[in-house]
Amino acid sequence: MNEEKEILAENIEAQTENVEEQIENPSQVEELAIQNIKLEAELAEMKDKYLRMYSEFDNFKRRTSKERAEVIQTANRELMTALIPVLDDFQRTTKSLETSESVEALKEGVALVYNKFSRTLEQKGLKPLEAMGTAFDSELHEAVTQIPAPSDDLKGKVVDELEKGYYLNDKIIRYAKVVIGS
Repeated sequence: MNEEKEILAENIEAQTENVEEQIENPSQVEELAIQNIKLEAELAEMKDKYLRMYSEFDNFKRRTSKERAEVIQTANRELMTALIPVLDDFQRTTKSLETSESVEALKEGVALVYNKFSRTLEQKGLKPLEAMGTAFDSELHEAVTQIPAPSDDLKGKVVDELEKGYYLNDKIIRYAKVVIGS
């Protein structure tokens, strides 16, 4: 590294001597020296701007990654807060299973908890994908198997739904697993 610096310094010195020999007028030397000083100052200013911009960009990256992590944590917190009442209902239902003798009352309680859970998820943006009887679409459905269609109008359509598909804020997050009529 030092050898390269020495060679570079020698080249600059040789070029400076060549320039001085070619310049006949001493005022030209002064003008070139002033111009050189201006260029060096401009270079130093550009280096300073570059370092400042690099530092700003690095700080921006750090800040945005921290903000992204905070947003993810906050989103989970909101969902969990919304699901706590449903969890409470499940706990009450579990306690009533131990003491209740009426099957109808238990069915009604479980249905109420299920409906509350579904409404809570819908409020957070989860929507079920309706697949039964619709034409097979590989963008929305995952075909598990094909069976002979019970009627001609069900050929190429979803005959059975093994697992429901879901949208989250109009973006599919789980494809429906379906059986197709052939």
